Amino acid sequence: MSSGQTFSAPQSNRVRLVVASSVMLTFISFWRAAAVVLNDLGSSAFYAGGIAEEAVGKAAPWFILGVMLFSFAVRAVYVESCSMFTRGGVYRVVKEALGGTFAKLSVSALMFDYILTGPISGVSAGQYITGLMNELMQQGALHGWLPAALVHGQTAWQFPVDETSAVFCIAVTIYYWWQNIKGIEESSDKALEVMKITTIMVVLLLGWGIVTAILRHVSLPPLPVPSNLHFSKDALGFLSGTKLAGSLGLFGILMAFGHSVLAMSGEETLAQVNREIEHPKLRNLKRAAIVIAIYSFVFTGIVSLLAVMIIPDSVRIPLYRDNLIAGLAMYMVGPLTLKIIFRVFVVLVGFLILSGAINTSIIGSTGVLMRVAEDGVLTDWFRKPHHKYGTSYRIVNLVTALQLFTIIVSRGNVITLGEAYAFGVIWSFTFNSLAMLVLRWKFKGERGWKVPINLKIGKTEFPVGLFSVFLVLFTTAIVNLFTKSVATESGIAFAATFFVIFSISEQKNLKKQAATAAQMKEHFQLEHPEAINREALEINPGAMLVTMRDSGNPFALKWALSRTNTDEQDVVVMTVRMMGAGGPEIIDEQPFSEHEQMLFTKAVSVAESFGKHISLLVVPAGDIFAALVQTASKLEASALVSGLSTKMSAQEQAYHVGQAWESLPEPKRQFTFYVVMPDGEAQAFHIGPHAPQLQAEDVQLVHRLWLNFRRDPEMEGLHHSDIVTYALTRLASEYARDKVETVKELRRYTQDGNAPTGASVYAMREREGRDYAHGGDGYSIPAPRSSRSASGQEE
Repeated sequence: MSSGQTFSAPQSNRVRLVVASSVMLTFISFWRAAAVVLNDLGSSAFYAGGIAEEAVGKAAPWFILGVMLFSFAVRAVYVESCSMFTRGGVYRVVKEALGGTFAKLSVSALMFDYILTGPISGVSAGQYITGLMNELMQQGALHGWLPAALVHGQTAWQFPVDETSAVFCIAVTIYYWWQNIKGIEESSDKALEVMKITTIMVVLLLGWGIVTAILRHVSLPPLPVPSNLHFSKDALGFLSGTKLAGSLGLFGILMAFGHSVLAMSGEETLAQVNREIEHPKLRNLKRAAIVIAIYSFVFTGIVSLLAVMIIPDSVRIPLYRDNLIAGLAMYMVGPLTLKIIFRVFVVLVGFLILSGAINTSIIGSTGVLMRVAEDGVLTDWFRKPHHKYGTSYRIVNLVTALQLFTIIVSRGNVITLGEAYAFGVIWSFTFNSLAMLVLRWKFKGERGWKVPINLKIGKTEFPVGLFSVFLVLFTTAIVNLFTKSVATESGIAFAATFFVIFSISEQKNLKKQAATAAQMKEHFQLEHPEAINREALEINPGAMLVTMRDSGNPFALKWALSRTNTDEQDVVVMTVRMMGAGGPEIIDEQPFSEHEQMLFTKAVSVAESFGKHISLLVVPAGDIFAALVQTASKLEASALVSGLSTKMSAQEQAYHVGQAWESLPEPKRQFTFYVVMPDGEAQAFHIGPHAPQLQAEDVQLVHRLWLNFRRDPEMEGLHHSDIVTYALTRLASEYARDKVETVKELRRYTQDGNAPTGASVYAMREREGRDYAHGGDGYSIPAPRSSRSASGQEE
C-alpha cells in the first residue's frame, strides 16, 4: 500500500510529474497499537517501584497497584476523548473545551512529560547495563578472573553508575534522533516483537517469583496506612520539617499516591496512536485499552510487589533501587548460574523496552508539536520538511536537544528525573479529564463511548465516573505541587518557557496568516517521478478511484471508505488540475497548489477517522472527464466515485464519462461510475459493454418464445440465450439492409410506450450498500435529452 503519495501527470513540456509525499499512516491492529503504548507504559515497571519506595517506604507496592487500578479509569477518559477527536490528545481536547490558553498550558506540561520520558528510560536502561557489568566485574574478582589492576582487595573496580548510565543514554538518544531524522520510526512490528520478548520475561519472572515467595514463606509488604509511610526528606518537598504529613492521614496517603503516579505514564501515547488504529477504530481502540490495562497491572504492579517481598531490605534500595527487576532476578531460588543467565535476559529486555521508550518519546513529542503547529500555534518554520528525508526535522532537533540537556543536567540520576517526571504526567491527565468534563455539558451530541458511571435525572445526565476521575487527579496534582519540589520548580519553569514560546509564535502566525491560521494543513514533500501507473502508486488492480474537488464536502470519499475494505481493495483519491485552455498552466516554480494541499489534508483526516488506507493523486488535464477515464484505465480501477456536480445531474455526469470512455484506445477496461448525493445515497452506472437490465416482462417473453420453439422436435437443444442472440442478429441484419426504416421502427417502438423510457440508462438508489443500479446498454451512456433527468427520470 502506498504510504501517502500524490502523483501529478504531465500535460505539457512545461509541467513536470509531481509527487507530494506526506507522513501518511499505516493503519495497525489493536495488538500492535497496544504494543506501541506498552513500549512507553511498560518501561516504567523497570524504575517506578524503586523510585516510589525511596520516597514512601516499603508500602510503596500497594500504591503502585492502586495507581495501576486507577489507570483503568484514566484510560477510559482517553478512550472517550479519542471517540470524539481522531486527531485527539490533550491539546485538541482541552482547546475544544477550555480554549487556546488552557490548551497551550496543558500541552506545555505534557511536553515536560515527553521530554523526560526519553532521559528517564535511557538512564534506567543504562542503570541495568551498568549494574550488570559491575556485578560481572565483582564475580570476576571473587573467582580471580580479572587482572590485578582492576581488583582492590576482594573488590573489583566498578563503573560509576550515574555517569556511565548518562553516557549510555546520550548515545542511544543520538541514535534514535538520527533514525527519526531519516523517518525510520519504531514501527508497530518492532514494538510488537519487543512486547513478545518482554512477555516471556514477565511470565518467567512472575512464575519464578511466586514459587520463590511460597518456598521462602515471605510476607506481604506493610499495608498502605499512614503509620506505615516513611517519607524521605526529598519526598516531603516544601513540607520538609513540618508535621503536616504525619498529622493528616489522608494527606499522607495522597502524598504516597502522588509519588507513585509516574507508573501511569504513557497514557497520552494512546491518544497519539489512535490515528493509526485500523477500522473499526473505536472497537479496536477499546480492545487496545483493555490489553494495555491488564498487561500494565500485571507487569508493573505485581512485579513491584514481588520485589519488596523477595529482595532483602539491606540491599533492595541501597543496591538495586534503580534496577529493581535485576535485583529480583538475583534473589530467586535456584543455582547462581541460572540466576545470572536470567539477569542477563532481564537486562536485554530492559534495554529493548527502555531504549524503545526513548524513540517513542521523540515520536510522541514530535506528534504533539505537529498538532500544535497545524493549529497555527507554532510557525511553519518548525514543520518544514527535511530536504532529503521529508521529515519534520526541526521539531525532532528541538526535542532531542531538550532531552540531551535534561540528561546532562540530571547527571543520570534516576530519582531526580523520576521526581520531575511526575509533574507532566499528573497535570496533563488533569487538564484532559477537566476538558472532557466540560465537554459533557458543552457538547451535547452523541459519543461513540462514555466513561461510566452516568446517572440520568430527568433530562440531565451527571457524569459521576468522569467527575470522580478528575477529582482524584486534581487533588493529586495539588498535593504534588507541595511535596515534589524538584518537579514543581523544574516543571513550572519548563511549562512556562514552552507557554511563552507558543504564545509568541501564535501571535506571529496570526499577523502573518490571519486568513488561514485556523486551518490545519498537511505538509507534502515534492518529488518528480517519470510516470503514473499502478506500480508507482503501489496499488493492486481493481482499485476504487474517488474524485475530490471540495475540502468542505468530502461525502464521496466518506461513502467510498464506509463501503471498502482497503486491505482488499485500494482507494485512490484524485483531483484534476485544469491546464491549458481549461485553466492556468502551473510551471515548475509552483508544482503543488495550496488548494490541492487543502484537499489532500482533508482526505488524510477523513482516512484517519475511518482507520483506512488511501493514496493521493493529482492529474493536470485540459478535460476533466477525459482525465478521470484515462486515469481509471491506467490504474485498472473497477469503480470511479464522484460527488454530485453543482452544474450537472448524475445522468449528465455519467453521459460525459461514457463519451470519454468511448474515446479511449483499445483495450478498454469496464468500470462502474457512482455518483454520490449529499445525503449519502448513490446512483450507479456501468461504463463499457455489459449485460442489459431486462424487465420482468422481457424475461417472460424470452421464456414463452423458448417454450414455443421447443415444441419442434428438432429444437430440443435450444437455449434461452439462443433466442436473444438470434433476435439481436436479425436486428443487426435489418439495420444493415435498411438503416432508415429500422431506426424509424425502433423510435416508434420506444415512443408508443411499448418500452420503458430511457431503456439504455437505468439508475436506482443504493439498497443496503450492495444493490447498485446499472445503466447503459451500449458502450457509453446516451446524452440526457431534457431536464426531466434531474427529478430522477433518466432519459
